[in-house]
Amino acid sequence: MNKRTILLVEDEAAIRNMVIYSLRRSEFNVEAVEDVPQAKYYLTQQKPDLILLDWMLPTMSGLDYISDLRANPSTKHIPLIMLTAKAEEDNKIKGLTQGADDYITKPFSPRELIARIHTVLRRGLVIDTNGVIQVEDLTVDTQKHNAAIKQHAIKLSRNEYRLLVFFMQHQQRVYTREQLLNAVWGNDAHIDDRAVDVTIRRLRKVLATHGYDRLIKTVHGVGYKFSDVDD
Repeated sequence: MNKRTILLVEDEAAIRNMVIYSLRRSEFNVEAVEDVPQAKYYLTQQKPDLILLDWMLPTMSGLDYISDLRANPSTKHIPLIMLTAKAEEDNKIKGLTQGADDYITKPFSPRELIARIHTVLRRGLVIDTNGVIQVEDLTVDTQKHNAAIKQHAIKLSRNEYRLLVFFMQHQQRVYTREQLLNAVWGNDAHIDDRAVDVTIRRLRKVLATHGYDRLIKTVHGVGYKFSDVDD
C-alpha cells in the first residue's frame, strides 16, 4: 500500500520536528516547509494527500493562504488541517469558513494529530476535476452551480444550494447553527440562526422526494452534520 504524503507548513522548528517524527512513525511520507513561498513552490512540483498548515507564518498567514489554495483549481480540493494556538471559537470558525477541513489547537498530542488526519482522509469526498461533488446519487456542480439526484436536476434557492455545497464539502463533522450561518450567509447582520433551521427544513423537503433527506442529520443540543453513515 502506498504511503500518503503530508505537506507540513510550520515555521517553529520544535513543532515541525515533532510533527515530522510523529507522521513518519505513523507511516506517512512528510514534506516540511517553513513558510508560504516554500509551500507554493512545492505545490507546483507535487500534490500531497493532505496539508497541515500553521496559522501564524512569516510573510503571509496560513489563514490568508487558505484562500489562495481554495481559489486554485489544482489545490482547491486538497484536504487541509490548520495548526494554531488560537483556541477561541471565532478563530476556529474563520479557519473552517475559509476552507479548512479541520482545526487543531496547540499544544496537541501526536495521537490527536494522527487521529484527526486519518478522520479527514477517511471522509471519502468524491470531487472530480470539473468541480463535481458526489455522494451516492446526489451531485452538485460547483462550476455550473446546480444540483441533481440520479442526473435529474433539483431546484434549490441560492442559500439552499450554498448550504448543500458546504455540507458536501465538509462531511462527517458537526456544525453549530452559528457556524453554518457564518459559512453560508456571511456577515449579514439582518439574519439570525433561525434562518439555518428554516433553510435546512426546506432543503430536506427537496431531498426527501428522493430519500436523501437522511443525509442531513440533527445533532441534538449542538447543530447539524451531513453524513451518509448511519449513526
